[in-house]
Parts: sequence; C-alpha cells; structure tokens
Amino acid sequence: QVQLVESGGGLAQPGGSLRLSCAASGRIFSDNVMGWYRQAPGKQRELVATVTSGGTRTYADSVMGRFTISRDNAKKTVALQMSSLKPEDTAVYYCRHSSYDGTYWGQGTQVTVSS
Repeated sequence: QVQLVESGGGLAQPGGSLRLSCAASGRIFSDNVMGWYRQAPGKQRELVATVTSGGTRTYADSVMGRFTISRDNAKKTVALQMSSLKPEDTAVYYCRHSSYDGTYWGQGTQVTVSS
C-alpha cells in the first residue's frame, strides 16, 4: 500500500501561479512513476504531467511550457508548479503513484482559476 497526501491548490487569478505538492509513504519501490492528473466537472480524468524515478518527464500538450513537475526521491515527494494559469485549468488535481505494486491515488485538491 502507498499513501499519498496532497497539499496546495486553491484559488488563483488568470495568469497567476500555484504550487501543488504530494508526499508518498508506505510500500514504495525505487522504480516508480509519480504524476498529476486532473478532472474538471463533467469531464474525464486526464494526465497533466508525470515524472519517473529516473527523472523522465511527460506533459500534456495543454500545459507544456506553463507547468513544471519535479520530484525529490529522498523525500518521496512530487510537486507541480503551475504558472500562466487559465480558467480551463480549473479542476480537481490528483497525485498518482505507479510501480510494480500497483497504482495509487491521492484524495485530490481543488484548483480554481477565476477573476
């Protein structure tokens, strides 16, 4: 079992910035992928960004150049720095951890971009 605790999020104005953090604990293998997904009302959950334990990053086209994912393997954390936020970035953001042991999700944190 892996437990994921998210923090950050909240309300931001268009063009503003927010930072999300996720801390993992439990049965964590050294070879894993951590990432962020989001789900807007009435839409399916979608990938935002992922990063492997080796540092390979993947971004959705919609956030490329605006969002940056990073991780600290020693602290077992992953962060998402979001800049140039748009109203369409409004969603519940979920942290995800995947390894040989399975896939685990955080509880989600709300991000709202509005003036």
